[in-house]
Amino acid sequence: MNQEPPHTAPEPVSNQGADRVAFPLSAPYITYILIGVTVFVYLLQTASKALVQADIPAVFLIKSNELIRSWQVWRLITPVLLHGSILHIGLNMYALFVLGTGLERHFGHGRFLLLYLIGAFTGNVASLLLSTTDYSLGAGTAIFGLLAAEGVFVFQNRRLFGGQARRAIGNVIFIAALNLFILSALPGVDIWANIGGLLGGLFFAWYACPLWDVESTPAGLVFVDKRPSLEVIVGAATVLTVFGAVALWWIMR
Repeated sequence: MNQEPPHTAPEPVSNQGADRVAFPLSAPYITYILIGVTVFVYLLQTASKALVQADIPAVFLIKSNELIRSWQVWRLITPVLLHGSILHIGLNMYALFVLGTGLERHFGHGRFLLLYLIGAFTGNVASLLLSTTDYSLGAGTAIFGLLAAEGVFVFQNRRLFGGQARRAIGNVIFIAALNLFILSALPGVDIWANIGGLLGGLFFAWYACPLWDVESTPAGLVFVDKRPSLEVIVGAATVLTVFGAVALWWIMR
């Protein structure tokens, strides 16, 4: 990511009078773990380059078309842990922190982690199919997936966001388009990986993002997620099946 991402979605407001509804709070520990693991892997990359003049983590984790064709299919996800420079990881981890802390609170820990991994997977599949480079790395795939999911979340819950919804959705679209435009002009950037992550996050979130509604309880008004668990499972299965089939076709052709 080469542009500051949008801030997390605005807080929903109850449409029942002037009441504000307390949103469920939960520490975004998955976001913190993802940042910690990614930074740790980058430190291993840096140390191995200094000690043995080779990027050992990249040897085993980078997206390599040749090695994926040899059925090292974990490389369709693991590049999300690798970065090429301090600026690269700094921008991506900042974007993950800004987007992830809010989205994880909305999506829940498990659904958020699934969203992140799906963005990484679909981004690398798109790179495999369409990119002119045989190698790629970075969390941009997953970050663009989060960006798309934030836009879908606000759109599908626009009744609760009121007048803030249009502005928030416009902000997401602007930032996504601007980043893709900037990245497409930079040498060595795998733009198709970012587009694939964006599409994966969009498709998954369309069927799996929370659908909040306000319900009255003895303790007051609360938000309740009306999204059936089956739709989350079907959404994830559909995205993984479609992109997995594309990857399988590419490997076996």
